[in-house]
Amino acid sequence: MRNVVIYGAAGSIGSAVAGVFARQGDLVHLTGRTRETLEAAAEAIRADGGKAEVAVVDAYDEAAVEAHADSVGRIDVSLNLVPRGDVQGTPLVDMSVADFTRAVTNGATTNFITARAAAKRMAAQGGGVIIALNSGSSHGSPMMGSTGPTDAAIDTFVRNLAQEVGPQGVRVLGVWVAGIPETLTVEKLSAVNPAIDAAAVEGILAGLAQMRMLRRSPRLPEIAETIAFLASPHAAGMTGTFVNVTGMFTI
Repeated sequence: MRNVVIYGAAGSIGSAVAGVFARQGDLVHLTGRTRETLEAAAEAIRADGGKAEVAVVDAYDEAAVEAHADSVGRIDVSLNLVPRGDVQGTPLVDMSVADFTRAVTNGATTNFITARAAAKRMAAQGGGVIIALNSGSSHGSPMMGSTGPTDAAIDTFVRNLAQEVGPQGVRVLGVWVAGIPETLTVEKLSAVNPAIDAAAVEGILAGLAQMRMLRRSPRLPEIAETIAFLASPHAAGMTGTFVNVTGMFTI
């Protein structure tokens, strides 16, 4: 049984991938800032016969992350899904400095803190897998605001960390994920783009499907299974790279 630590675990992707790990027999450690939502996710896993632990952890607080990592002990998989505060839908020339830099700082900070905590322990134990997610927008996506630069920072960090800890048996990977239909709600999208309404969401979903090479958007269960595969022995030769599950031509 592996210990799988998921930061930002109460969201749609976190809950889905935690369920996959739990069905594989792993003990999933669900962390986030709100106990109620974490407990709900954990109860769903337990009801399905899985094992889940809950801890309130601020993934921007290095002392809190280190303390939780100490309490877990051996960490076999670390996955960061923490929201970054992206701002989209505004031309870069019209953005404020604060809106531009917030996600860059937040994304780099939380991924560094959580990956560093895992990497130190994994190197000492001789193995482990660290996984980060972003949208792949660093390759050029107009009107994505602070998302592209933030993705670029995380891309570079993942590749560099993989080279440093690879000799100790630690794999570091990323997944490019964008436009999962189950997560594209008015509530969630309006958090990064206030102009979004229900009609806009439908238009976005249709547009995204046409932009993809397969003319379809990846579904949430497919994303969860892909992440679990990357953390498995079946992907033992993969590190220092990002897996494109967006299906976009531009990546």
